[in-house]
Parts: sequence; C-alpha cells; structure tokens
Amino acid sequence: MRPDDKPRGRIICAGLGPGAQDLMSLRTARAIAAARHIAYFRKKGRKGRARATVEGMLPAGVTEHAMEYPVTTELHFGSDGYRQALAAFYDDWAERLTDLTRTDDVVVLCEGDPFFYGSFMHLHLRLQDRAVIEVIPGITGMSGCWTETGRPITWGDDVLTILPGTLPQDELARRLSDADAAVVMKIGRNLPRIRAALETAGRLDDAWLCVEGTMAGQRIAPLAQVDLADCPYFATVILHGNGRRPLAEIE
Repeated sequence: MRPDDKPRGRIICAGLGPGAQDLMSLRTARAIAAARHIAYFRKKGRKGRARATVEGMLPAGVTEHAMEYPVTTELHFGSDGYRQALAAFYDDWAERLTDLTRTDDVVVLCEGDPFFYGSFMHLHLRLQDRAVIEVIPGITGMSGCWTETGRPITWGDDVLTILPGTLPQDELARRLSDADAAVVMKIGRNLPRIRAALETAGRLDDAWLCVEGTMAGQRIAPLAQVDLADCPYFATVILHGNGRRPLAEIE
C-alpha cells in the first residue's frame, strides 16, 4: 500500500445481539448512529435480519451496502461449488470495504456476536493488513434464547456443549448423550435429524426449542411437542444443565 493509499477510516463490525434492539450494546448503537456507510449480509431478495434489527436507527444520509450471498441452500455447504462461490463473495466484499475505508468508516452489522459463527469472520480473515478493524462484541443469540426459557443453562460444574445442527445424526446423538447442558444451532430444515438424535441420546424430553428468541415473533416450547415442519433457520435447541448447587432451604 502506498502512503497516499493509507485508509482514513475503519471497518467497525457491530455485534447486534440476539435481535431485540434494546439488547444491543451502547457501543454498537453509537457506532450505528454515527455511521456514513452501513454494510450487512442478506439473502438475495430479502431485507436481511441484521438490517431489520436496526430499523429506525440509521442516521439520515447513510449509504447502505447490502452484501447478498450468492448461494444459501441451493448448494450443499460441503460442495466445491458452494465453497468457491462463497470464497469469491468474501474476496469481493473485502476489496469493496477496503476501498470505502480510504475516506470513511464503514459499519458492518452482524447478528449476535461477530466472532461466534458470524459471517464477518470470513471478511476479518481477508482484511488483515488491509484495513483498520474494530469488532464490537454482542450478546449471543443462544444467550438470549436460554434466558427467555426462564431457566439457567448451567449450574456448578456443568459443561456446556455447543453443536451445529449440520453435524451427522449419529455424531449429534453421541455428543448430546455425553452433554451436561447443550445448545444446538443452525436448525431450520435440520430439525427432524436433531430431534431423532435427541431421541437416540435419551434427551428429547429435556429439550426446548426457541424460535426467534427475544424478538417479536418469539416462540418457546418443548421440542417433543413442536411441528417439525414449522421451524425457521433462526431457532435454537436448548438442553439445560442440572449440575451441582447448594440445596435451597425449605421453609
């Protein structure tokens, strides 16, 4: 990079938290309020959940940059075509964001916490030594979900296991059978397989499904009672721990 190409701005990745605006951090809210450029991921043809979360918060005159995924479920996530399409997508947007920082800050919106299964991680990897990066952490979606169940996720010596629902069914079952407490993410069309894994592990009756936790459309129910065809991607399966704790005094 030539001296005259040195960026004047930063790339600020703002963690939005689990979905409710009032669970956003002050630092994130201030970054959004001061933004001249806002970037966010979305599926083609959709508004995008990150953009919907900040509705009514954007300053006048802000320029929006919708980063539209080239594929989502059209190709299997393990296929060469999927990996190549996503790699080119992230390469392109890393270049575009770097160009924007030559004059201004750019705020990249990220649901939950940016470094917890967030798409921004793939940009962060590509932006090293190319831009000044600031990452603002956020409350994770899973934390919002287990809090909305009204029960602690872990007690005492409980070990919390976090699993992507894309794992093979037998591996899910093995890990769930060994878990004290667990969170399964990336649900959507994986739910029938996750339910079968829980049943194999003998944990189905302990599992709860939280859909759109902390948001207006929130639904929480025992997983065994849920219609498997009625589950969006933004859902989380919760298994609460039952570990060591002082006995409550009984009056």
